[in-house]
Amino acid sequence: MSTFLSLTFIGVAVIIVLLDLWAIVSVFRSDKDVNAKALWALLIAIFPIVGLAIWGIAGPRGLAEPPP
Repeated sequence: MSTFLSLTFIGVAVIIVLLDLWAIVSVFRSDKDVNAKALWALLIAIFPIVGLAIWGIAGPRGLAEPPP
């Protein structure tokens, strides 16, 4: 395998991991209940590409209100 191809795969993997982390943080900042947040985070962590796509289409939206 060429060096360029290896670096391309590593770059794509890093981008996917960063997007997954961003999605998981967004899930935990949403206003859904704890069980829904945990299920979304597990889906994204277990199935990184498919979970990210599903979260992008049907995931929780909106930020939770900060406590007074």
